[in-house]
Amino acid sequence: MSAGVLARQAVRGATALRGGRFWRPTPFQAAGLLFFLVMTLAYWQVPLCCDAGQHAAVVERLKADPLRPRHPMADLPGAGSAYYSPYAVAEGLFARFTGLGGWEVVRLAGPLNLVVLLTGLNRFVRVLTPRPWAPVLALGAMTLLWGTERAWWSGYLGLMSMTGNLGYPSACAIGLTFWAWALTGARARDAHRVRYVGPSGLHGFGGYAGLGVLYGLVLLVHPITSVATALGGAALVAGWQRGRGAAVLGRWALTGAVALLSAACWPYFDVFALAGDDSVDGMHRVLYLDLPGEFWLALLGLPALWLRGRRSARDPLVLMFALDCAVVAYGWFSGHYTYGRILGLTLVPLQFAAAIELAAPRPWGWWRRLLGTAVAAGALLGFLTVQAGAVVPRPLDPVGFAQPPDWPAYDWAARHIGPGEVVITDGYHAVHALAGYGPNLAAPAWPDPSLDERERRRRVADVKAYLAPGSTRAVRAAVVRRYHVRWLLLTRWHPVPEEAVVVAWSERTGEVLARVGG
Repeated sequence: MSAGVLARQAVRGATALRGGRFWRPTPFQAAGLLFFLVMTLAYWQVPLCCDAGQHAAVVERLKADPLRPRHPMADLPGAGSAYYSPYAVAEGLFARFTGLGGWEVVRLAGPLNLVVLLTGLNRFVRVLTPRPWAPVLALGAMTLLWGTERAWWSGYLGLMSMTGNLGYPSACAIGLTFWAWALTGARARDAHRVRYVGPSGLHGFGGYAGLGVLYGLVLLVHPITSVATALGGAALVAGWQRGRGAAVLGRWALTGAVALLSAACWPYFDVFALAGDDSVDGMHRVLYLDLPGEFWLALLGLPALWLRGRRSARDPLVLMFALDCAVVAYGWFSGHYTYGRILGLTLVPLQFAAAIELAAPRPWGWWRRLLGTAVAAGALLGFLTVQAGAVVPRPLDPVGFAQPPDWPAYDWAARHIGPGEVVITDGYHAVHALAGYGPNLAAPAWPDPSLDERERRRRVADVKAYLAPGSTRAVRAAVVRRYHVRWLLLTRWHPVPEEAVVVAWSERTGEVLARVGG
């Protein structure tokens, strides 16, 4: 063997042992993994509540019949229900193949949605800036810069709210939104730098069509989130797309057309019919009434956003914020308060602008030091007043932080109730949770496009008549016959009717399960 070969082998060995390049995680990979572990444990520790029963019920109905699922909460046909999205169908099929129940599937969906959310956030911020610490700061801003009052809604991504809604379709939709924005921004920013490379290339028509499928998927998974998704995509194209030729317009037109076509082809419901549905507007008015206390800390990012606007009036984050604010204002002045549901994504330009600005390398000027101090103080204030109870274990809690809701479980009652049997209940928690175990309610808790709202209100009125203190046995028997009621689940304050037979009760809440209807 020649001396040259031996020398080359020695160099290779020395490189492998001393001078070789070892993989090192990026700042976001390290911080994101830690966040994933902490948030998953927090999500699994907190009892599922609120809308989780509705989503668990959707899984149960799809598990029973994936092709023709019944209404999520009532003994009625479910054709046209907007809850039966591709996301929900995937959950239902998973439950059918594994034998898991709706509650377990919703619980398992949380970490999966969190992966989509974290990877999408990282990819989107990396499109906005090459600064390596920007995604880490964006994650911190997104979860802490909210307000000093708790904002607990689907699609809100503060730490406290995430302990309840990580398993919801909205969490997955926001993660997909970040991915859609990242892919849109990369194409809009770079398209003018490269030549067209054919249908299979990065900037070919195939890529734009695939992006349209992604936008259509967000539209189906969570329609109200898709409003902000589309506005953000439009802002990125308007801000960064330099070419204005027919080929450029054709590619983005293809993206929009494929998005609409893919959504229109979904067989379970007509997503475009939801545009005129105002059945849930009333319940969303509170979004606007609580807006200052729940969101004011995000305004700390306004100076950074203003600076981006000074640099370029076509900055995508500036355009995105302006468009979102216009839609939120429309929701208030028109009375269509459901549009306020995009407020969670409306804060993203403020939060991300602050994060990108503070990720700049040192030395900092006086104004950036002032911004960093204000944002750090705001994040600490938001953590201590609202968010800390989500991730600080109670044994380690030194001051008694506000905790997430602690709803009771109803497996003690569900084990006696057959799948699809109808229940009347007067409990707030029970009416939201019980259908997630498989039973039906005489009166669904939420509006649904598959059930005429007038019919739902008639059912609510009949249940109130049944539960009224002065109801007669004849009135109760008529309601039982009309809706095929088999069970009552009553709070400890409501007397059990004389014709009912008590079967079980809860030691925690004092609620009673009684059998009726023969």
